[in-house]
Amino acid sequence: MNALATDNKYETERYLSSHSIADNTLVLILAGGRGSRLHEMTDRRSKPAVYFGGNWRIIDFTLSNCLNSNLFKIGVITQYEAHSLLRHLQHAWSFMPRDRGQFVDMLPARQQVDEAMWYRGTADAVWQNVSIMQEHYKPKHVLILAGDHIYKMDYMQMLRDHINSGARCTVGCIEVKRSEADQFGIMAVNEHLKVQEFIEKPSNPPAMREKPDYSLASMGIYVFDADYLYESLDTEVGRENTHHDFGKDVIPRALEEGVLYAHPFERSCMGRNAEGSIYWRDVGTLDSYWRTHMDLVTEHPQLNLFDNYWPIRGLPTQSMPAKFFYKDKTGRTLDNSLINGGCIITDAQITSSVLFGRVTVEEGSTIDSAVILPNVSIGKNCHLKNCIIERSCVIPDGMQIGINPEEDAKYFRISSSGQVVLVTPDMLRNREQVEAA
Repeated sequence: MNALATDNKYETERYLSSHSIADNTLVLILAGGRGSRLHEMTDRRSKPAVYFGGNWRIIDFTLSNCLNSNLFKIGVITQYEAHSLLRHLQHAWSFMPRDRGQFVDMLPARQQVDEAMWYRGTADAVWQNVSIMQEHYKPKHVLILAGDHIYKMDYMQMLRDHINSGARCTVGCIEVKRSEADQFGIMAVNEHLKVQEFIEKPSNPPAMREKPDYSLASMGIYVFDADYLYESLDTEVGRENTHHDFGKDVIPRALEEGVLYAHPFERSCMGRNAEGSIYWRDVGTLDSYWRTHMDLVTEHPQLNLFDNYWPIRGLPTQSMPAKFFYKDKTGRTLDNSLINGGCIITDAQITSSVLFGRVTVEEGSTIDSAVILPNVSIGKNCHLKNCIIERSCVIPDGMQIGINPEEDAKYFRISSSGQVVLVTPDMLRNREQVEAA
């Protein structure tokens, strides 16, 4: 057999192996959380449904990772303020051919235990859908994902590693600064990546042996053998003093039983900068949400939204091109920004900002380091800096946001760092009423 034939045989076997894994894997995306640290941004939508990047919702990154990993059997578990998310899934993700075994199914809370009981935690959300999994999906492996992080990952590589290691449960992990590690589940592993220790959100996070300034953190991504998952959840639901949570209950139990392995994110990361650094962001606060958008408008962003090899799919929209009209040809106009379709910019200066679709900006206005969500109207001679403007806001002529902190604090939400201002339509209406009184 010549070398070419050998290579083709290897590739065929690899493809068949991946195809078999995909055919026997069910993906469950946990998308029922509020994301309370985003404050008013999640008053009417769940965190996975929050707008991101000029053209997407946060959950689109997780779903796109699934498609790019050739995983097409997907269930999305919803609960809090689900309408916006469900509507987005129906409009953007209903294209998959069910007759070929491909789907994005929506799994809302069904109060199946009793009428007063919603999902009590991440593990309970999966447990309340076990009967559907056993009767309809019948997977061999279950990949459990969070729907509220920004990253690119080949889940198929994690599944292969899970199967090859002989693990019954595998947790995705990433190195984080020890000073920030108290927000994660932290683990220690041996040379074979078998987990030796796991602590959920420790006040004094243990450091990595070879990197004392870093800790190894759980990404909230899990692969389970399906039969082991069912057994674990059945055991957990019958225990007293349980949190019904993967990080607090199920994962520590897998550690005790000696079947828990880790999967380093660097093995499957598909979003790297020119230096090879991996990219993963939790956009759960106003500061991190804003900062991650600022990452996108740098000259060489760590997260490449223009990557045709690993594309991020969102809602296809029919919109007019963005329009820019400048009567003054001498001034600086547009710099390091993302401008979506349907925007109309007239004699305005825009720097290091992200504008979603159908935003209008009138003459004389300046926008610097801002995130402007869809359908926003910005009047004449406005000055916006270091801010997030919610959907459908109407900014009146001459308004300044992000310029005077004391004035902003009277009407708007200031982030915990004091750096970012959040503006919503309700806040603007309240300001108008106060000033009219």
